[in-house]
Amino acid sequence: MQGRAPPASFSPSPLPLPRLYERVSRHLLPAEWSLIAGDIEAILALKRERNAVILAHNYQTPEIFHTVADIVGDSLALAREAAATDAQVIVLAGVHFMAETAKLLNPDKTVVIPDLRAGCSLAESITAEDVRMLRARYPGVPVVTYVNTSAAVKAESDICCTSGNAAKVIASLGTPRVIMLPDEYLAKNVDAQVPGVEVIAWSGRCEVHERFTPQDIRDLREGHPGVVVLAHPECPPEVVAQADFAGSTAAMADYVGEHRPARVALVTECSMSDNVALQHPDIEFVRPCNLCPHMKRITLPGIRRALETLTHEVGIDEELAQRARAAVERMLAVR
Repeated sequence: MQGRAPPASFSPSPLPLPRLYERVSRHLLPAEWSLIAGDIEAILALKRERNAVILAHNYQTPEIFHTVADIVGDSLALAREAAATDAQVIVLAGVHFMAETAKLLNPDKTVVIPDLRAGCSLAESITAEDVRMLRARYPGVPVVTYVNTSAAVKAESDICCTSGNAAKVIASLGTPRVIMLPDEYLAKNVDAQVPGVEVIAWSGRCEVHERFTPQDIRDLREGHPGVVVLAHPECPPEVVAQADFAGSTAAMADYVGEHRPARVALVTECSMSDNVALQHPDIEFVRPCNLCPHMKRITLPGIRRALETLTHEVGIDEELAQRARAAVERMLAVR
């Protein structure tokens, strides 16, 4: 595992606890490990009993990401792998819209999220009624919806996208105008990548990424000479403009593995740096991060409880699910 980012379909064989601790030993003290080892051991056993798989987003903490997760990645990777898994139970270590997406692609499987409070400021920034209003305002203009939205919003859309494939999705439509929602900054950043297409944005913002400023980047460069700055495209365009590279969490992890900068800063959620740093002990990571309170509601005890009781199970009305699923499947067909 060390020296490279894990593939999206990373699925480790069961390992003894000491071997698992090796993966996170630079992040957790032995005393800290002793407090969580019981939950990890129980989770590993419960996965076998339940025929369960754990999907973990890149923003999950290292003790989840590196020890109990079977599939790790960004939103696009998790969506693709959710559609391919043969497990009967899916535990989504992420936020609620991700669990809904997994359920859309696996209607006959049990999908659970350990904490119903694990929401998303972007998903909460727009409703299905808002999408219908936009369609009335811009008749005939296709709606491209970021996966960071509810199933109800996806159901009103033509196609979904992630931060990693948004430009490809828009280009695949072959139209001069698109509505892209709900992330205002992502839409503006993608607009610069699709010349000849007008991208109409909504006013949603990620509460993690909107807090970064150009001054943060200038301070990084002044305080850490030679630092390579990688920014997530949910950051304001003026922040992205000052970065050396902008991309999804998967693209940032790939950049680190391929370019191996001596010193790097990932301008995104805190645990992203923690997880990538454990795979690259020879690289210095500067951490100008902001914490996502929703991602941090997912804990090892919560995952254990979810596997023990199969709560909280995600359910979606079938008529709505059919329409939302179509938008997600159109996204997955774009290569």
